[in-house]
Amino acid sequence: MKVVIGCDHGGVELKEYLKAHLQDNIEIIDVGTDTKKSVDYPDFAFKVGTLVSLGRADFGILICRTGVGMSIAANKITNIRAALCHCEKYAELARCHNDANVLCLGADFTEPSEAVRIARKFLSTEFLGGRHFRRVKKIISREG
Repeated sequence: MKVVIGCDHGGVELKEYLKAHLQDNIEIIDVGTDTKKSVDYPDFAFKVGTLVSLGRADFGILICRTGVGMSIAANKITNIRAALCHCEKYAELARCHNDANVLCLGADFTEPSEAVRIARKFLSTEFLGGRHFRRVKKIISREG
């Protein structure tokens, strides 16, 4: 499995923690940033979203201080369904009901160990399809 990960300056520490704890059978593509120098979160959301949208990665993970900006920006990319998840249950439901393909995390609100659990749940949960597919198709139909 390939996972592309990106963050702004507020998510660098959590990104590095996740990379160190998600290595099992996962190829991680890190698109930055690698410094706490202020950067613009949309740039990294677009990088991650584009790689997932083009099929160069199976999933994406985005981190900023709240996760809100990243989720808004990533959802502007065709074929991206980014979900801000605060717990494992959100991650599970985002995957199995919404076929989310980008996980967004808020570094200021998510403990590193919890972020690992959330990411593992997100990456290991399958989309259920069925009635959920009908709903996801409606979302997809609205993309530019």
